[in-house]
Amino acid sequence: MILKTYRWSFIVTALGLVLAAWYGLSAHLGLFQAIFLVLILSVLEISLSFDNAVVNATILERMSDFWRKIFLSVGIIIAVFGMRLVFPIVLVSVTAGLGPVEVVRLALEGGDPETPGTYGYQLNQAHPTIAAFGGMFLLMLFLNFIFGEKEHHWIGPLERALEKVGKLEYVQVIVAGAVLLVTAETFATDHGRTVLAAGLAGIVTYLLVNGLGELFNVEDHVEHSEHPEGAEHRDGAGATAATRPSGPSGAARATGKAAFFLFLYLEVLDASFSFDGVIGAFAITSDPVIIAIGLGVGAMYIRSMTVHLVDEGTLAQYPYLENGALWAIGALATILLLSIEIHIPEVVTGLIGLAFIVASLISSIRYNRAHPEEAHVETHPARAG
Repeated sequence: MILKTYRWSFIVTALGLVLAAWYGLSAHLGLFQAIFLVLILSVLEISLSFDNAVVNATILERMSDFWRKIFLSVGIIIAVFGMRLVFPIVLVSVTAGLGPVEVVRLALEGGDPETPGTYGYQLNQAHPTIAAFGGMFLLMLFLNFIFGEKEHHWIGPLERALEKVGKLEYVQVIVAGAVLLVTAETFATDHGRTVLAAGLAGIVTYLLVNGLGELFNVEDHVEHSEHPEGAEHRDGAGATAATRPSGPSGAARATGKAAFFLFLYLEVLDASFSFDGVIGAFAITSDPVIIAIGLGVGAMYIRSMTVHLVDEGTLAQYPYLENGALWAIGALATILLLSIEIHIPEVVTGLIGLAFIVASLISSIRYNRAHPEEAHVETHPARAG
């Protein structure tokens, strides 16, 4: 099972190390140094994005086998070349007012983030835009969760109270807008307009992708032959898919346009998670090629972990795991917004996310011991026939 699920991750790792070795020799970086940096960056990406795998699994379990393969093939190309290589270059080009060719030249030269005029410096200057967009997108995801209905309440009194507040229409947008306004008008005043524009774009992007997912998630795009109960099909965690709050709502095994927008949602989510990794990678190396390879290898393992969680029915076996992942996302959203003006080490971000995941896992194990009659759930609820 491990070999089958992580086969492509192992292959990508081998190819990545070979490419890093070749690049290290041709760019006079050094063979062993290039390989070492790629391995370090891979670990960085995995540690920062493990909670991403859990959240992705809650969405992927509702998609057909075909779209899972798209997620692992086309999705990884977008993740590696799009978000870890092309996106930073486009971002620097737009924010610095430089042509793409000039930005590529700067990228190949690398440069310390503290040295004006270098690629690393220009990317660091674009951080307020990145943090505001990614922070608000992730905050909307978190707010949609805490204000939505849940089958299991991990932080009981607090989650139940927030669930009641969630009955207020548009409460997620109200809270997100208030947070964005406070952020732009208080500690992020040096980048006020930029933060407002980028943060608003993050909110609109979430609402657009989420809304399109709901719009096309109708019976014509769901395999009812396998799920005759339709929209009330219960997923692995026990909650009906129609009420699952952590992403675009809808029934399991979405196909067609519904699955396409779920896939699009996953890619935007991955982009939001990748921002801190791309910026943090410059603390390790300023070489964009090494960064793309290292973070790309790590991103592949995150995708394999996502599939593993779905195939093993892990979300069903550990009822609080999704709660922990969403609270970790809330923490990451907060850190991204704070990082507009305050430097927060990436290790802190990774440890906070890991702490939520481990705590929710421990709580899930305790819950299963206290409720053994509920522990024998279907362990492969989302496999396609």
